[in-house]
Amino acid sequence: MEKRCGCWGVLTRTVSGVCKSSVSRDSPNTIPRTSLVYDSATETRYLNASNRDLCTLNEAELASDNANPSQSDNTKSSKLLQFSFHELKAATGNFRPDSILGEGGFGFVFKGWIEENGTAPAKPGSGITVAVKSLKLDGLQGHREWVAEVAFLGQLHHPNLVKLIGYCNEDDQRLLVYEFMSRGSLENHLFRRTIPLPWSNRIKIALGAAKGLAFLHSGPVPVIYRDFKTSNILLDSDYNAKLSDFGFAKAGPQGDKTHVSTRVIGTYGYAAPEYVMTGHLTSKNDVYSFGVVLLEIVTGRRSMDKKRPSGEQNLVTWARPYLADKRKLYQIVDPRLEFNYSIKGVQKVSQLACSCLSRDPKLRPTMDEVVKILTPLQDLNDLAILTSHCRSSSQGRRKKKPEGLTYTQSFRASPLNTGKQHVR
Repeated sequence: MEKRCGCWGVLTRTVSGVCKSSVSRDSPNTIPRTSLVYDSATETRYLNASNRDLCTLNEAELASDNANPSQSDNTKSSKLLQFSFHELKAATGNFRPDSILGEGGFGFVFKGWIEENGTAPAKPGSGITVAVKSLKLDGLQGHREWVAEVAFLGQLHHPNLVKLIGYCNEDDQRLLVYEFMSRGSLENHLFRRTIPLPWSNRIKIALGAAKGLAFLHSGPVPVIYRDFKTSNILLDSDYNAKLSDFGFAKAGPQGDKTHVSTRVIGTYGYAAPEYVMTGHLTSKNDVYSFGVVLLEIVTGRRSMDKKRPSGEQNLVTWARPYLADKRKLYQIVDPRLEFNYSIKGVQKVSQLACSCLSRDPKLRPTMDEVVKILTPLQDLNDLAILTSHCRSSSQGRRKKKPEGLTYTQSFRASPLNTGKQHVR
């Protein structure tokens, strides 16, 4: 991992207030347990929960979980630019509606332009394109998360973390200025675009996101992202993935500590069940979330989807029985891919997802191990559609397809169900 910038040391010295671990004694989510391993019945109760944020955030609730603002408001990085509200207002065209890139609990994100060497606004289409996040005064995410965002992204630098260019802290205005990610979020590409995201791009994005998490987990002050999901994975013009939105990030356990006890925050469908049940935070919680995103990448389904039948609303519950069975595995692959995916790649990714989603956190891989598994999958060319064509041609030369063959019979005879490769 790249640490040449010395950002981990800076984070240790200057951001300890923001990410200092503390036990929230008043938290109703901190339930004493002798083990973090849970059974399938407990998991089902958790996974059937509604698709909403794990808790409603406000300033008072964040007091025991994040920094004291007085310790962190003056924390500045020499690499961050300090903008005035007037400059950002001009850079975004007075925050015009047609420049909105997205919206979250924090508020709106606007597209803008600034000069290359400074904070001055530039004409649209010139200078540097940026994304400006504006904090709503009555939003779900408060000032303390804004501080955490500045603290973490202001000090941690990696190719797979979105770059924070600067901020505005003027009167009651809180804004953040990021590099512009031209292809938006992974969520949009998987679930909202008409054209399906190619398999090769899905692997590239999964690997990039894994590298980002591995970097966060590997430092002397490990950082737990705590809100890993498709909407927080942004893509540049070349489909390079970068993690964004560090408002929920928190320093992980150090020394001989096994976990950090904290209030439970995140998003249902992504948060690890043992974290939701106990409030015990470890890097393996991020690994579980990564497993959920891998399932979304393979299946093209959302982690939670109330529009589907009752047994299919939660992705983990629905997909888990298929992951260990090669004969059933291909039934859950995103149908929009139309067999344009690597057979071995789907197998490996599914096995990895299964490991990441292990009910015992100790059995989940580290993100460094995840990176090692995903790296060689970029070069696979055993496309299912090629195997299917080869099989069909071979059968056609031997004999005609018998009349009355049902779809089920045809599917069972397919090499896609055997897990074997027939590449010629």
